[in-house]
Amino acid sequence: MSATQPVQPKVTEREARQVAEAAREHDWRKPSFAKELFLGRLRLDLIHPHPLPADEDVRRGEAFLARLRAFCDSALADGLPGRIEREAKIPDETVRALKDLGALGMKIDPKYGGLGLTQVYYNKALALVGSVSPAIGALLSAHQSIGVPQPLKIFGTQEQKDTYLPRCATTAISAFLLTEPDVGSDPARLATTAVPDGEDAYLLDGVKLWTTNGVVADLLVVMARVPKSENHRGGITAFVVEADSPGITVEHRNAFMGLRGLENGVTRFHQVRVPAAQRIGAEGSGLKIALTTLNTGRLSLPAMCVGAGKWCLKIAREWSGVREQWGRPVARHEAVGAKISFIAATTFALEAVVDLASQMADEDRNDIRIEAALAKLYGSEMAWLMADELVQIRGGRGFETAESLAARGERAVPAEQMLRDLRINRIFEGSTEIMHLLIAREAVDAHLSVAGDLIDPQKALGDKAKAGARAAAFYARWLPQLATGAGQLPGTFRAFHPDGHPDLSTHLRHVERSARKLARSTFYAMSRWQGRMETKQGFLGRIVDIGAALFAMSAACVRAEHLRATGEHGREAYQLADAFCRQSRIRVEELFGRLWNNTDELDRKVVEGVLGGTYAWLEEGVLDASGDGPWIADATPGPAARENVHRPIR
Repeated sequence: MSATQPVQPKVTEREARQVAEAAREHDWRKPSFAKELFLGRLRLDLIHPHPLPADEDVRRGEAFLARLRAFCDSALADGLPGRIEREAKIPDETVRALKDLGALGMKIDPKYGGLGLTQVYYNKALALVGSVSPAIGALLSAHQSIGVPQPLKIFGTQEQKDTYLPRCATTAISAFLLTEPDVGSDPARLATTAVPDGEDAYLLDGVKLWTTNGVVADLLVVMARVPKSENHRGGITAFVVEADSPGITVEHRNAFMGLRGLENGVTRFHQVRVPAAQRIGAEGSGLKIALTTLNTGRLSLPAMCVGAGKWCLKIAREWSGVREQWGRPVARHEAVGAKISFIAATTFALEAVVDLASQMADEDRNDIRIEAALAKLYGSEMAWLMADELVQIRGGRGFETAESLAARGERAVPAEQMLRDLRINRIFEGSTEIMHLLIAREAVDAHLSVAGDLIDPQKALGDKAKAGARAAAFYARWLPQLATGAGQLPGTFRAFHPDGHPDLSTHLRHVERSARKLARSTFYAMSRWQGRMETKQGFLGRIVDIGAALFAMSAACVRAEHLRATGEHGREAYQLADAFCRQSRIRVEELFGRLWNNTDELDRKVVEGVLGGTYAWLEEGVLDASGDGPWIADATPGPAARENVHRPIR
């Protein structure tokens, strides 16, 4: 191993949790609808009436959407989606056209040369362009949602903004580099280092994996560990790095089952000198910067899931209306009709969730860290289910590639590609499992704050006694509020039961009752497991899934009422919201049942048996074509590590 190769830090499970806990934002300075929901309170006043964008924001946003739609229409006419799929690359001329359109600067303030779109219209733009090519949507999203523009907007100095934002708005593609070959969602083990080089620079060494846009980027946001010393606070730190700096090598362009045009690779840093002026924030604040950036950055992913849902609905409607089986269109058969109803209702609800959370982000009146995470979790899971149902509706044609369909004279519907492209969303920017834990940590924050030393095994008995007294006082006030509420009263939420429309008030009453039941269940679990609560990931995942469904139901009802009040598709919106809520209530009741009636403990024992080789006999009868190479690539530097081979798009 090279003397300059970073050494993987050895950390305990407790130390890893401490790093993650130190990075999260602890204070709740603004109200949060989702946080209140997990505490058993339906604060409808925080989301109803539906918040609206300013007239100027609408004008600017609609004007850009019109230009973007013209670009997308031209791209479709020229066969761009198929070309990207065949060549596994976004053509350089397409990237240049996006730059000319101003698409790199959608979220950047006009004073830096950007378009200054709101989160609402930025997401609408991503949904539109993503419906043409998810790879283009990913390029634009990675550049602006988590790349250089967003962290600089929140944490950058004025000099950094003046230097980099005009470039990002017009010509420079950016990428975000955190993941490493042996580090996924556990940043405590981050191996890339930034060693101080004098007083005005750092030397970066390490390897970054799955660097979306990294193969073609001009600017990078790099997370690296600064060693702690007498003059340096140390810790994980964020830097803006010029991608053509000496010592940076793009060693490999990764290929995936979907998003084949994604410019994602392996990037190596070997003694890369970065001026201290390019550090974002203070030393040790890198993870906090990353998490804060993702609070709104995560909304771009479910926005593209909305676009996918709309596309699935369009194809399902057109196909199932003309495809006949047993003397009538397949849509008229109940088994297929149920799938179409699910796609329609879920698309409506998912758009409601994304638009609501995005407008809340624009207004900045609420803390949306949980709402954005729920939108990402719910959107990625539901979009995958909708695409899967579309493939089933299309039957064999759903499994066949668009190119093959066209070759034999049928409409080139890329349903199987949609399924492949959407699959990564359940992993991107926090896998579903990690999102469950992240949201659960925020959802039980009130309980953990109250319990404090009571559930810390390392605290003294005296500290535990004081914590117990505080907890008793809190729960004495809080628990009685969970016994009864507005959900018991038929007359509440009258606005959601207008004449001639389905009654949505009954669904909001169900949300209110379920929120209190959810809070009671969380309390019972805390009482039962105390400090071991964080190990009950199956339980926590179901708690979060229930909260996600309740949030989506609330958003769907508020959106339906908003559309009715504005006279735009009100009756149809109410019907879709009604269908979605009825479908969701069935899923919620099932999840509640599985909180306490599940196979979690048995599953744990089976896993121990699998890892211990107890069931190895079950693997007999197959051959492993993957061979016996290493599971994780050797990260030691090769000869090319001292040579820059980066070739950005110009």
